[in-house]
Amino acid sequence: MFFKNEESKAIAAYVAVCILWGSTYLAIRIGVSAFPPELFAGMRNLIAGTILLFYARLRGLEFPSNLTDIRNQSIVGLFHLFGGNGLVVWVEQWAHSGITSLLVSTSPLFIAIIELLIPGRPRMEFKGWLGLLIGFSGVAILVLSDSGAGNINIKGAVLLLIAAFLWAMGSVYSKTFKTTGSMIANISIQMLAGGTALLILGISLGELSRISISAKGIGALLYLIVFGSLLGYSSYIYILKKWPAAKAGTYAYINPPVAVLLGFLILGEPLNITILFSTIVILAGVLLVQLSKINSNSEAAKGEDSSM
Repeated sequence: MFFKNEESKAIAAYVAVCILWGSTYLAIRIGVSAFPPELFAGMRNLIAGTILLFYARLRGLEFPSNLTDIRNQSIVGLFHLFGGNGLVVWVEQWAHSGITSLLVSTSPLFIAIIELLIPGRPRMEFKGWLGLLIGFSGVAILVLSDSGAGNINIKGAVLLLIAAFLWAMGSVYSKTFKTTGSMIANISIQMLAGGTALLILGISLGELSRISISAKGIGALLYLIVFGSLLGYSSYIYILKKWPAAKAGTYAYINPPVAVLLGFLILGEPLNITILFSTIVILAGVLLVQLSKINSNSEAAKGEDSSM
C-alpha cells in the first residue's frame, strides 16, 4: 500500500485537488468552445455520478439510509456543482481560464464571512478582517484595471464571485450534518443532483440545438469526468471529512498559479504584471484569513481543554 494511514491519504488527496483542479479550468475553457456550457457541465457530472453509483453498488458500499441524508447530499451537490461549477462553465465562454481560477479562489474568503453568521463560531480577529480587505482589493485591481479588462468584465467577475460564494455555502453546509452511507455513494448523489439540474437548465436554455461533436470537446469532457470529477471532486470531499474546512480550503492557493500557467502555455492567455500582482494580493488575503481561522480554532480548543 502506498498510503499506510488516514493522514497520508488526506495529504495525497490534497495534492490531487491542488494540481488537478488547477488544470480543470483549462479543460473547461476548451470544452465550452465546442459544447454549450450547461449541457457540457451537466453531462460531465451526470456521467461521473453514474459511474460512482455503479461502482458503489458493485462494491457493496453502504448508501444513505434515509431521505434526509439523500436530501442533504443533494443540497451540497446543488451548491457545488449546479451553482458553483455551473456559473464557472458559463463564464468561461468568454473569460480566460487563469483569471477565472483566480476569482474562484476567493471561496475561502466567503467561507470566513458565512461562518461569522453561524452562532457559536469563533469571532474573526483583526488578521482575518485585514485578509478579507486585501483579498477583495486584489479582485478589484484585477477587474477594474485596463490590463484585466481584456480578460474579464464586470458581469463575468460578479458571476464568478457568486460561484465562489455558492461553493463556500456548499462547503460550510456539508460540515453541519453527519450522514450515513459511504463517501463514494454520497458523492455520487451530489454529482447526480448537480448534473441533473445542469442538464435541465441547459435544455431549458435551448442548448440541445447547439450541440456539435468534436475531438477536442470529447477530450475535454473525458478529462473533466476522470480527473476533475472522479479523482478531483472525490479527493476534495475526502479531505473535507478528514480536515477542518479552513485547512482543506488552502488548495485555493495552488489552483490559480497552475491555471494561469497552463492557460499561458497552452492557450496563449495573457500573463502580465497586473495579473501577477492581483494573484499575489488575492492569495495573500486568503492566507491571512486562513491563518486567522486556524488561530481562532486553536484558541477555542484551548478553551475547551481548560474547561474539562
